[in-house]
Amino acid sequence: MKALIVDDERLARKELMSLLAKHHEVEVVGEAANADEAEKLVHELRPDLLFLDVNMPGRDGFQLLEALDPAPHVIFVTAYDEHALHAFKVNALDYVMKPVEPARLEAALNKVPRITEAGAPQRDMLHADDQIFLRDGEKCWFCTLKDVRYFQSEGNYIRVYFNDQKPMVLRSLNTLEKRLDPLVFFRTSRKHIINLQWVEKIEPWFNGGLMVKLKGGEQVEVSRRQSARFKELLSL
Repeated sequence: MKALIVDDERLARKELMSLLAKHHEVEVVGEAANADEAEKLVHELRPDLLFLDVNMPGRDGFQLLEALDPAPHVIFVTAYDEHALHAFKVNALDYVMKPVEPARLEAALNKVPRITEAGAPQRDMLHADDQIFLRDGEKCWFCTLKDVRYFQSEGNYIRVYFNDQKPMVLRSLNTLEKRLDPLVFFRTSRKHIINLQWVEKIEPWFNGGLMVKLKGGEQVEVSRRQSARFKELLSL
């Protein structure tokens, strides 16, 4: 598992690197002193995990996550506890207080999804177990893609439906479709992409189309043009 340490304090980075040296499953591939350096390294090194401070000169840790698409898994490491609630609202894996205790670090690492023997997941393609960072106004979320029932286009924005949330983010459905696993996410029409794992019922609809009922209770229409491909994808 490749990890990147992001902290404006050099001694804090070195101390964390020393503690991580005992965990052979973790390879620290880089360190950054601010969000600008970190954003560049994330794109270059493709880490699976960020150890991220919150308060840094310039952009803070939450603003860094907003700029990353997709964001790696995140463990916040900070000296201040006032950001803990915010961190868990965005579904960070953990929130570790400085000074970092070895047992506390080990507990945090146990929350990181294991990387398969085939190697690190491909970050260019978004899969069901990947996390995405979402921000709508002042609210932020970490969301696992398998929890997203469907995406709905609303002009230049996409509304993301997961759990009891439905934030709206600036993104085109066409751009998103190219990055989603086609075996999990299906473009039903110009307005919707659904998660096939959430399909509960399929019924014939007008003009040769289909109506899909999702486990969350929503109904999404499959256009006539997409219906044949949809049936082929779901057939034995």
